[in-house]
Order: sequence, then structure tokens, then C-alpha cells
Amino acid sequence: MRLKIIQVGDPVLRQPARELAPEEITSEHIRLLIRLMHETLRDAPGVGLAAPQIGEPIRLAIIEDLPQYLSNVASEQIAERERAPVPFHVIVNPKLTGIGDRHVEFFEGCLSFAGFVAVVPRYHSVLVECLDENASPRTIHASGWYARILQHEIDHLNGALYVDRMQARTLMSVDNYSRLWKDISVDETKLKLGTA
Repeated sequence: MRLKIIQVGDPVLRQPARELAPEEITSEHIRLLIRLMHETLRDAPGVGLAAPQIGEPIRLAIIEDLPQYLSNVASEQIAERERAPVPFHVIVNPKLTGIGDRHVEFFEGCLSFAGFVAVVPRYHSVLVECLDENASPRTIHASGWYARILQHEIDHLNGALYVDRMQARTLMSVDNYSRLWKDISVDETKLKLGTA
């Protein structure tokens, strides 16, 4: 069963989500929610989904970047983004720390702002301390595209969207991105759009 993905403008996307107690995390309600979120994520398709995006204001998100999502991406772009498949996992009550000063800029989209993308600066590397679906502590060290996914989803849990961080002049429809910009570097895109 696919859940409805809330779109930008709904107040649930702009409110900080509440933490879950350990006994809530292991409840049947949350286990069912995780299963339904996973089905919804694969159906969309996407690489991450936070509970507020399906109307649940709780600090829970799921992440999965499947190998087949890379099949239509040029090998140069995969290397530049440091993108690799990420197996399905759950993060609960995450605390994110950016590592170092290095930031990277790439196009980013969102299932809750359907049909658009923009260039968003993000930390290259992050540390995330969280709980998993069994309420067990987990520490994640991530860099590249995986770090971007984590930052994007944790932003959702804090009531933020990528449009709050984007280079405003790079906002465009997915169709125009695919037609005009997908094979051009971010730096060249920014230059042509007057943001460099």
C-alpha cells in the first residue's frame, strides 16, 4: 500500500518532528509504518523518505539507494558525486554533525516538492548518531552522495526543505534539467545561470 507523500505547503513539513521513545520505535505501529514507507519509497521511486513527508511528525526516516537507480547515470557523474548503492536502513532520532569545512554542490530534488530540482550545497562528509528500527544505537560515517541523502532527510525532521539551502537561480523543472543541464557540470550550470 502506497502512502500519500505530502507536498510543500503542508505545515507538517515545516515543523520540527518529535523524538520517539525506545518502546515506540519497536511498536507494531512503527514497524508497519516503516514497511509502508519502504513500499512508498520504492514506488515513488526515491532514495530517502522522512516520516513528516507522509504526515507523521516523528524523527524517523528511511534510506535506500538501489543499484538500478545508477543505471541511467553517466559513470563520470557517479564518480563526481561519489555515489554508490546504499542498502535499506532506518534512522530514528538522528543527530547530524558535519565533518570539516568541505562542501559540495549538486542538483537535488525532493518527493515533497515534486517535479523540480536545484543546486544545493551540502557537507561532503557527516557523522550521524541515531537509533535503528530495533532502538539500538548506530553511528554512521558517510561521505559523497550518501552524506547528501542523510542531510536531506534529517533536514525534513527539522522542518527544513532543500529550497531553504538551494542556489535560488538554479531552481528548474525536472524536465528542463533532463533536457538542458543533466550532462553539464554544476560549475558550468551556475556560470550560465549567473550564480557563479
